[in-house]
Amino acid sequence: QVQLVESGGGLVQPGGSLRLSCAASGFTFSSYAMSWYRQAPGKERELVATITSARGRTNYADSVKGRFTISRDNAKNTVYLQMNSLKPEDTAVYYCNAELLFDEYWGQGTQVTVSS
Repeated sequence: QVQLVESGGGLVQPGGSLRLSCAASGFTFSSYAMSWYRQAPGKERELVATITSARGRTNYADSVKGRFTISRDNAKNTVYLQMNSLKPEDTAVYYCNAELLFDEYWGQGTQVTVSS
């Protein structure tokens, strides 16, 4: 049974930091590219960051470059998203995604709210 379980969301003040985690099970984690997406109220889901399976190459949305860092620990089957210098516009539900060719899995999401 495939599972992606996100954690680490919450309420944080502008300028603060959060670290999201996504624990994976039920598939060969190291073979999959892993991504974080987010969806704000009334907006479409957007790609935030991706890390490849083999070389761990990363790619970021322009809106988070220099503030967010995606990483993975294949020994722990976990992908992380370190979010620094958070802004109110970062408020959204953040989703973990695993992709390999035509296989794709999603987590249930974790809420991140940036507000004073």
